[in-house]
Amino acid sequence: MDTTASQSLPYHIPALLPEAINLLDIQPEGTYIDATFGGGGHSRAILEKLNEKGRLFSFDRDMDSYQNRIPDPRFTFVHGNFRHIINFMRYYGVEKVDGILADFGVSFHHFDTPERGFSFRSDSPLDMRMNQAASKTAADYLSEADEKSLLSIFKAYADLKKPALVVKAILNSRNQTPIISTLQLAQAVRPVLDPRQEKKELAQVFQALRIAVNHEADDLQIFLTSTLQVLKPGGRLVTLTYHSMEDRMVKNFFKTGNVEGREEKDFFGNLNSKWKLITRKPIEATEEEVERNPRARSARLRAAQLL
Repeated sequence: MDTTASQSLPYHIPALLPEAINLLDIQPEGTYIDATFGGGGHSRAILEKLNEKGRLFSFDRDMDSYQNRIPDPRFTFVHGNFRHIINFMRYYGVEKVDGILADFGVSFHHFDTPERGFSFRSDSPLDMRMNQAASKTAADYLSEADEKSLLSIFKAYADLKKPALVVKAILNSRNQTPIISTLQLAQAVRPVLDPRQEKKELAQVFQALRIAVNHEADDLQIFLTSTLQVLKPGGRLVTLTYHSMEDRMVKNFFKTGNVEGREEKDFFGNLNSKWKLITRKPIEATEEEVERNPRARSARLRAAQLL
């Protein structure tokens, strides 16, 4: 790998940055959480709105992001999974916060660093761990998962037309030799993909495996539920999602109070949600932004206020 070239690449370019910061409605003396620090773009924008009494806690489970930490006394980098925000905020002596921003997209850094194994564009170890201290890689997952489990993740986390064929292709390939590299995985599934949409479907295969390896759906559910205990009444939760599954979970949570979308009603017949919607429909990137940052095309921005 050309190290000089990789170092010149941006760690991440946040999508819909001004819109997200505006929706957070930052109070200068407030306390905020950036649940997904990454390259620090959102955190820097939040700090610009805070005065000397404001505080910001930024979470990331990937220590690569630590290199982007901000030398500011108001800023605290938290090396941890956002599913644990309740425990971490207790540890830091913070009872409630004024707002939470969470961008659930994967940083450019992960796709642009071949050895992390997130992309099919290079031949690299099939890793995909967001937290490199985690025990199981994507290669481990593929070697251990049975047909039912594989079919489940490709149905849930990828918009593939024929997920069963993808699973059979993976099983047939691993019966011949273990799938331990990104190239091997791509070669295994290519014959059953639509050649007219090969890159799109390959991206979906890799996306589904990444979500499964990193337990992203479980983390998101726990995180959303945890915000009810961490936010002050009137505090805002602002989210950026990039996959239909994530967006559906957030939409359901804001509407019904649970990620499944179960309509639980109180004695008076009102939905048992504790949120006031700030965005009725998700905000999407403009064509001008997509031209500058093509990865913003799938971003969906939602915001709600805790009642």
